[in-house]
Amino acid sequence: MPVFKLPLSGDVVQSINPWTSFFSPSGGQYGLININLGQSSEPKVEADVLSDVASYGKQLGQIGDALIVLLKHLPKDAPLSHEDKAAIEALKKLLNEIADKKQKHGRKAMRP
Repeated sequence: MPVFKLPLSGDVVQSINPWTSFFSPSGGQYGLININLGQSSEPKVEADVLSDVASYGKQLGQIGDALIVLLKHLPKDAPLSHEDKAAIEALKKLLNEIADKKQKHGRKAMRP
């Protein structure tokens, strides 16, 4: 998604979806900046969390860090099924790839 920065406005990001403007019965865009939060049961709560608490990336990053802590305390001999072990290995791979990207940008990263 392209990033647009206007003077004195900070970061401005706009997702442009041509299908929305052509096929939406009520039109595509209502204001200068529209944020599509996806389907949410409480879009106002979602918008407040994103603007006042943390972005999706920060939320997922903290969840990933907490999972790393839990994985470190998982007993080596825990009775896990093949599917459980595969899910944990896939998560570890994902968390390591995220850590690689963070380090590439000079950020601190936890690893499983």
